[in-house]
Amino acid sequence: MCLAHLGCRAPVAGGSGAADPAAPRTLAVVGARIYPSPTTAPVPDGVVLVVGDRISTVGRRDQVVVPAQATVLDGTGLTVTAGFWNAHVHFREPEFTLAGSQPAGDLTAKVRAMLTQWGVVTAVDTGSRLENTLALRRRVESGEVPGPRIMIMGGGFVPVNGSPFYVLPARLPELPSPESATVLVEHLLDNPDVDGVKLFTGSWATQESIVVMPTNVVRAAADAAHRRGKPVFAHPSNTAGARAALEGGVDVLAHTFPAGQDWDRSLPRRMREANMALIPTLKLWSWELGRFNVPAVAIARTQDNAEAQVRAFVEAGGQLIFGTDVGYMADYDPTDEYLLLQHAGLSFSQILTMLTTAPVQRFNASAGAGQVAAGSPADLVVLQGDPAADIRALARVRYTVRRGQIIYEARRDGGAQ
Repeated sequence: MCLAHLGCRAPVAGGSGAADPAAPRTLAVVGARIYPSPTTAPVPDGVVLVVGDRISTVGRRDQVVVPAQATVLDGTGLTVTAGFWNAHVHFREPEFTLAGSQPAGDLTAKVRAMLTQWGVVTAVDTGSRLENTLALRRRVESGEVPGPRIMIMGGGFVPVNGSPFYVLPARLPELPSPESATVLVEHLLDNPDVDGVKLFTGSWATQESIVVMPTNVVRAAADAAHRRGKPVFAHPSNTAGARAALEGGVDVLAHTFPAGQDWDRSLPRRMREANMALIPTLKLWSWELGRFNVPAVAIARTQDNAEAQVRAFVEAGGQLIFGTDVGYMADYDPTDEYLLLQHAGLSFSQILTMLTTAPVQRFNASAGAGQVAAGSPADLVVLQGDPAADIRALARVRYTVRRGQIIYEARRDGGAQ
């Protein structure tokens, strides 16, 4: 959505003279509580001034002059943070089929439902048809479809006979040996549009069995990716799959690994020592197991295991990154994920870190990203309420701003426009 189309918001006086049509667009959020970073005290009654695609000024209202030509968003009762990341997304649903030719309105509505209405300015695709995600990314970057920047973890490589039962009859590419892993990963990364590699180091081949990728195969795949400077994600499924990812040199564990009666308590510490990040996807487990009519006692045990892994990893000093598996999981609302993270012992500051500065650090995003500071990219979320007081406010998004453009705006009646 272009700022020029937001005629419902009048400029606030702060200067004189006609606006220069060649001047960069200017946006101001006025009167909001601002969290400059997860570890910085909030600025009350603040102003964020955006010029072009960068933040120009952040400060208290009585310290900032808002230019006359600025489009002003009333921040009274609202909170501003840096834009959010969702580092576990799939573009697999029908609206993304043949994304290059789908009507822009259909793609916009789907991206809004999945991502932008929840404050997401960067999404990491961890498994979709490559041609569809590339087409979607091109249309987003052209401005035709308002949406987040998209990173692509390609491949979806599995062990022999390890295609997940839930994707059948489709088959994912298998890595039968270290040599094949090297060749296939190098071939994948010959495409400069692919940002990293996804492995299934533990894969649910049936509803009762998990196939684990041999560690030497994982290591060969990871080494090939690292030689190109690319990260590696792994879907672990259980302790054995997590151990294979850890010992094989994977960078990011794409889920917790709660399957089974017990799990290896040494892994969180070892993961931290290996500088491996973790995406918890806590909400996924009850949603997924409920679909397959798993008994409630088993769902509760699985959920407890997942939360215990998160607590142990945090206590070890590990890096958590936010992701929800939307696109595979049909429930897009992240509220329960925030509540589950809080139940696992995380503070608001830690959850905001997962959403902002942690992925920026992990993926070497542009300088200043993940913060609300002068000179930083103008990627912002404006929330209704204060998430430090009620974590559910992280899902109550009024505006999502990417590169200084509003890509989502909630209507006053709770809808989107």
